[in-house]
Amino acid sequence: MKKLVVIIFFTLGISSLFAQEKYFSKTATIKFHSDSKMEKIEGTNSKSSTVIDATSGKLEFAVLINAFQFDKSLMQEHFNENYMESTKYPKATFKGSIENNDAVKYNTNGTYKINVKGDMTVHGVTKQVTFPAELKVDEKGIHALSKFSILCSDYNITIPALVKDKLSNKIDITINSDYQKMK
Repeated sequence: MKKLVVIIFFTLGISSLFAQEKYFSKTATIKFHSDSKMEKIEGTNSKSSTVIDATSGKLEFAVLINAFQFDKSLMQEHFNENYMESTKYPKATFKGSIENNDAVKYNTNGTYKINVKGDMTVHGVTKQVTFPAELKVDEKGIHALSKFSILCSDYNITIPALVKDKLSNKIDITINSDYQKMK
């Protein structure tokens, strides 16, 4: 009986050593911004899902394209139907990792500069991307902030000749996410 108790405690102890510490958010906010001579275009999506595995540094995002909101309903319609083809390509994803994950102390309050690298899929096209981000750890959880740019042409998003002067090929993206520990 003593051996059985020792084996159970040993097994539980070992399994907790390998337990993965994960953080998630279902309300990550992704904003994109494009400036041109004619018009400013901005979209906001506050319904994105994301997970960080603190043990491995793996990071994933899932973004529903039709959840982006615009100031003008016509912009939203054009975005979904003409550019992003959200019926055909309903979501964008990112799967990657934090390259310098060892520098982040997930259980210690502080601000950590990180580098993220992985595969971003938008409009059915997958590209490897690398971008900087910042993680702020406090008693509420983890807050992540990142700003980077992509090109529409890299993801086969065509800008019609009629509106090429209104739209820029370069899209600035800002990601804000408040992660909570998974239980």
